[in-house]
Amino acid sequence: MAKTILIVDDSASLRQVVSIALKGAGYDVIEGCDGKDALAKLNGQKVHLIISDVNMPNMDGITFVKEVKQLPAYKFTPIIMLTTESQEAKKAEGQAAGAKAWVVKPFQPQQMLTAVSKLILP
Repeated sequence: MAKTILIVDDSASLRQVVSIALKGAGYDVIEGCDGKDALAKLNGQKVHLIISDVNMPNMDGITFVKEVKQLPAYKFTPIIMLTTESQEAKKAEGQAAGAKAWVVKPFQPQQMLTAVSKLILP
């Protein structure tokens, strides 16, 4: 059974690039356009990994990570932050919220798949 990954980014084109790479590697993909939309899609179904942007309207990525970690079903779901932010302070904030990895845009799809494979156990 394919592992499911939730992609959260306000850029439709970026979601599409990540989605194509993940689907090509055999993953199922759910997309959210911001933190609020993504939280609504976490309706109890099994999600093996979340990839989230930091800067988004309605609910930013750091707030989204904190909210996800409050949900018992997703408390241990690994989260990768995919963002243009590279400052150590933002990274520390993301880690404190519960993010497991930090990938800076622009990125190579293979770089993303490597990070994903390290966090999703077969």
